[in-house]
Amino acid sequence: MCGRYALNISGDDLALEFAAGNANVALTPSNWNISPTTPIPFIASDNLAGDSRTIQMGRWGLIPSWAKDASRQSNAINARVESIAEKPTFKSAFKSRRCLIPATGYYEWATELGKYKPKQPFYISNKDKSSIAIAGIYEEWINPQTSSPITTAAIITREVVGILKPIHHRMPVILPKSLWSTWLSNKSLTPQEVSDYLKMIDIKEADAGLTFWPVDDEVNNARNTGAQLAAQIELPPAETLF
Repeated sequence: MCGRYALNISGDDLALEFAAGNANVALTPSNWNISPTTPIPFIASDNLAGDSRTIQMGRWGLIPSWAKDASRQSNAINARVESIAEKPTFKSAFKSRRCLIPATGYYEWATELGKYKPKQPFYISNKDKSSIAIAGIYEEWINPQTSSPITTAAIITREVVGILKPIHHRMPVILPKSLWSTWLSNKSLTPQEVSDYLKMIDIKEADAGLTFWPVDDEVNNARNTGAQLAAQIELPPAETLF
């Protein structure tokens, strides 16, 4: 799963990188340890071509429109691509409310499946330092007590591929720029298009351009948000690849 990520970019630079209007969204200060239920920026489009884009804000953890309350929001931060089209929590958003969730990098904790000790955190980012474009979905929920709308979002995950296999068995769905407009189209997908979109984002070389390194377990505490969290550390000899 993807349970923490970093975002270190200004609103203007984010708008430029994703060809999106910033819609006067005030981004929070750089946060190198974004955790569930935190307000996050995402990129969405209001046209079929997917090229009329705006930066919007929503809480991380999707609340479906039919939910009676927000009590399970933190349980819906990730939507598995294998079940997103059928699971009631996510299927409506997948059909018509797709987005990109930008990240400077994200964290993953090693599992028993890999070469590293369990719970060793790693930071994963693009080698060229560009933002990672993570496929996401979003939803608007009306709080029944206040009648106020609350926008929420979730990251889509997939089975891990390539260089990240030693760390964890899951990873975010990362989209190349060539697929952004198609993904962001606000069309409501037909059953056939649902199948087509699932095939489209099943990218075999999804790890292309990524790099990773071990980081200090200071990142385990969500109250820590500084840039030092992404700094590379040296693992003891017994815990290295060699």
